[in-house]
Amino acid sequence: MKKSIFKEGKKYIFSDYFEMNNPTEEIVGEFGYSFSYDVINLPQSTDYHKADIKTLQETYYQIIPKISLNSEIAKREFLIAPILIEIAKNTNSKIKVEYAIEVDDKLSGSLDYLICSNQELLIIEAKKGDLDKGFNQLSAQLIALDKYEDSDFGHKLYGAITIGEVWKFATLNRTEKQITKDINSYTIPSEVDKVFSILMGILVSKAH
Repeated sequence: MKKSIFKEGKKYIFSDYFEMNNPTEEIVGEFGYSFSYDVINLPQSTDYHKADIKTLQETYYQIIPKISLNSEIAKREFLIAPILIEIAKNTNSKIKVEYAIEVDDKLSGSLDYLICSNQELLIIEAKKGDLDKGFNQLSAQLIALDKYEDSDFGHKLYGAITIGEVWKFATLNRTEKQITKDINSYTIPSEVDKVFSILMGILVSKAH
């Protein structure tokens, strides 16, 4: 029998998964989930004011050279928050910041952003600019959401991980218990329209 990656008697919070050096498939496998790295056909929406996102992009180009982005707080306030403000303006979504959940002794802690609409979208900021380790944390949080939410909410959960300048997306298939990491990445500010279209697409799509 394979030895567990967890230490007996230790309580794990979400940030602990960032510190783990284990591959994602090993971590999610501990919870009975599988992992794949593939192209995800993400929903997209163009039903928003294009001029607003163009203005946002121009603002990024104008302010980024003037701001020191070497801290997580700076990236959160100047790169991530402006996109979420536009999401709030263009949808009926509720944005929960530092939302605390506790499932069991291996799945508890705070979610950076949980956006609730027709679908739920979990967004986390990758600490120390490490998307790979950050994805381990995102995976643990998606699993926690799967266990936390009612089964009739829908068969798919969406997640996003960002370091501010780069975004990646993921899905959790609740029926097949599979987490998929999208091969594609999107950069800010050059692809802010794509990032916004995907965020909008996820949130306005019907849960099924």
